[in-house]
Amino acid sequence: MRGLGDLEAVIMDRLWSSRRPASVRDVLDDLRREREIAYTTVMTVMDKLHTKGLLRRKAVGRAYVYETVTTKEAYTAELMRKTLASGGNQAATLVHFLERLTPEEAVALEAALKVYPPGGRV
Repeated sequence: MRGLGDLEAVIMDRLWSSRRPASVRDVLDDLRREREIAYTTVMTVMDKLHTKGLLRRKAVGRAYVYETVTTKEAYTAELMRKTLASGGNQAATLVHFLERLTPEEAVALEAALKVYPPGGRV
């Protein structure tokens, strides 16, 4: 499974962090604080994110207002799950993953397992 492209990721991060619907113009104005970018570029990328099912939109006047379909954490978890499913030997892949965890990531994993124990849902 492919992740997001660079501009897709930037746009999704802006929408995830704002936690509110936004028009192409809203996102464009935000992006232009850091870079020069065309309205049509932002519009095209947001339309593609809608087509991919990551954004939903509704018409407001002559424009669309977009909002995220899921949280960043839920999107990332699904990306991880699909990557694991496509990686061949899942047990070996998980072992390699666990070997590379930072101490902070290991603490986060332990906390997550307390919330959702391994015997919970298979």
